[in-house]
Amino acid sequence: MKNLFEILHLAAATVLVAGSCSVRPPAPYGALPSDAQLKWQKMETNMFIHFGPNTFTSAEWGDGTESADVFAPSDLDCRQWAATAKAVGMKGIIITAKHHDGFCLWPNPVSGHTVAQSSWRDGQGDVLKELSEACREYGLEFGVYVSPWDRNDPHYGTDEYNDVFRRTLEDVLGRYGEVFEQWFDGACGEGPNGKVQVYDWNLFNSTVYKMQPDAVIFSNVGPGCRWVGNEYGSAGSTCWGTMNVSWLSSGGNIDRGILNSGEMNGEKWVPAETDVSIRPGWFWRESENSRLKSLGNLMKIYYESVGRNSLLLLNVPPDTRGHIYEADSLRLMAFRAALDYVLSVNYAEGAMISASDVRGDSEMFSPANLLDEDYDSYWAVDDGITTPYVTLEFDSPRTFNRVMLQEYIPLGQRVYSFTVEAMSEDGEWTEIARETTIGYKRIVLVPQTTAVALRVNITGSLACPVLNRLALYQDNISGLGPEGPVAGKDCFIPEEYIVPVSEAKVLDLGEVKEADGFFYTPADLGQGGCVITYNLEVSLDGNNWTAVFKDRMFDNIVNNPVRQDVRFTSPVKMRYMRMTPVRTSDPDTYGISGFGILTDGSL
Repeated sequence: MKNLFEILHLAAATVLVAGSCSVRPPAPYGALPSDAQLKWQKMETNMFIHFGPNTFTSAEWGDGTESADVFAPSDLDCRQWAATAKAVGMKGIIITAKHHDGFCLWPNPVSGHTVAQSSWRDGQGDVLKELSEACREYGLEFGVYVSPWDRNDPHYGTDEYNDVFRRTLEDVLGRYGEVFEQWFDGACGEGPNGKVQVYDWNLFNSTVYKMQPDAVIFSNVGPGCRWVGNEYGSAGSTCWGTMNVSWLSSGGNIDRGILNSGEMNGEKWVPAETDVSIRPGWFWRESENSRLKSLGNLMKIYYESVGRNSLLLLNVPPDTRGHIYEADSLRLMAFRAALDYVLSVNYAEGAMISASDVRGDSEMFSPANLLDEDYDSYWAVDDGITTPYVTLEFDSPRTFNRVMLQEYIPLGQRVYSFTVEAMSEDGEWTEIARETTIGYKRIVLVPQTTAVALRVNITGSLACPVLNRLALYQDNISGLGPEGPVAGKDCFIPEEYIVPVSEAKVLDLGEVKEADGFFYTPADLGQGGCVITYNLEVSLDGNNWTAVFKDRMFDNIVNNPVRQDVRFTSPVKMRYMRMTPVRTSDPDTYGISGFGILTDGSL
C-alpha cells in the first residue's frame, strides 16, 4: 500500500504532465527547411573530390580539347577516399562527375568525351560506379557535381545544349542509387567574345527532382542550398538560412554579400554551403604538395562555416594514382583529432540552468533541454517574448573560450542579436560577446574566460526564440581568438601592390635565364581586383619583346584568388618578363603580391 507521500507525489506528477501536454509548442515562423535540407545541415562536414583530366595536366579549368587518354589514374582506389572521409568524420562525398572541360567520369552516352573514350581500363572504367559503391560500403552519402559549362560539347552555345544537358543529368542521376546533393557550378570563363548559353534552370532542376526527389540542389541561389560567396572558407558572421530568390537566377551575377549573409525574413530556405580546398587549387598538383592549409587555418574554416550556420564542403583532390595524397590525409587526421579534442569536454555539463521565461511554465520547454543531446528537445518562451535570457551557474569556476548555441530550425530561424556575459568570482558580470544570428549552429570565439556563471541574452528575435543547445568548450590548439589569430602575420597588403590597370608588371631577372613558366599571385583575398586575362611578353634586352601568351586567362582566379602557376609549352629564355592586364575584376586596379618565373625544380 502506497504511503501518503507517494500518493501526493504521483498526483503532482500527473498534474504536471497534463499541464505540459496542454501547452502548445511555438508555431513555425517564416521559411522552413525541408526534411532533406534539415538532414543535409546535420551532416555538417562533407568531402569534395575534384578529379579528372585537370589532375594530369595541372590545369584549373581544362579547355575541352585534351585527349581522353590524358585521364589515366595508375591505381584508382575510391575505397581509400571513402575510408579517409569516414575516419575524419565526414558524412558524404561529392565528386566532379563532369567539370568545365566536359569530360565525364562515367560512360555518359550523350557525350563523346568520357572514360569510355579513354584507354584507361580499355574504356571500361567508371569512377562514379566505384565511388558510389565505396560510399555505400562506408555508410557515406554520395553526391555529384555536373557543370553546365561544357568546353567540349559541340552543342554548347545553342538551344540544343539544354536538352543535351538534361539527358546528361538523367543518365548520371539514374545509374548510381541515391544522390544526396546535386552540385551546379555557375562558373563560365567564356569571356565577352565566347559562346553564350542561356541555361534552362527550370528544366535542369525539374530533371534533378524527377530522378532524385530528395536531392539538395546547390547553385548560387539553390534551391536546396546556396554558395557562400567565396572560396576561402568563411560564411558571414551574420548568416541567415533564408534568402529572397524570386528575382534571381542560378549562375548569374549575384551580390556576394547577400550570398555570404543570407537575408532576414527571406522568402525561401536556402542555407549556405561553404566550399573550400585543402590546397591552393581545386585539382591535385605536385607543386602544391607542401602548400596545404595549416591545422590552425582548417580550425578557423570550421568555426567560420559549421560554426556560422553553414555546411563545410572541404575539397581533398586525389593525385594521379587515384589516391588521396599522404600529406593531405595526415592533415585531415590532425584536423579531426583537434576538433575531437576541443569538443570532447563540454564545460556547461552539470551546471544549474535557469531562464527568465519558460513557455507556459512547462517542463516540456525547460531550459534544461539546452544541456541534453536530444536534437528535438528545446527551450522556448511564450509568444510575444523576444528578449529572454538563460543563465548557467557552476559549482566551481570554469574556464572556456568557445560558446556554442543552436536554434531549433525546424521551427524557423528567429534570433537576430544576442550577447553573452560571464560572472567572475567577485560577482561582476562582463560582456564577452555581442553577436547577431544563431541558426542551426553558432560557435562564438570568446576571450579566455574563467567564470562562476554565464548568461546568454537574446536581445532581438523575429518571434519567440527556440533554442535546443548550449555548450562551452576550450580550444588550446588553434591559436584563434575572437579577433583572429593570437599570433601570426599581418594580412594587410601594402598600397604599392594595388596597381592601376593601365600599368603592366615588368620583372627584371638581372641576367638572362631560362624559365619553364611563370606565376602570379593576387593581393590577399583578391583585394584591389584580380587580373583575369592578360598578355605576357619576354625580352632579352628590354627593348625588343616577344609575345608568349595573348589574351590568356587565369582560371577561376576571382573566386579563388591564390597563386596561379602557368607552364610554357617549351622553355623560354628571357631577362625581362612583362604581364599586361587585358581584363580585370576591378575596372581601375589589380592587386599583386607575387610575380616571377618557374624553373624545372619549382614546378
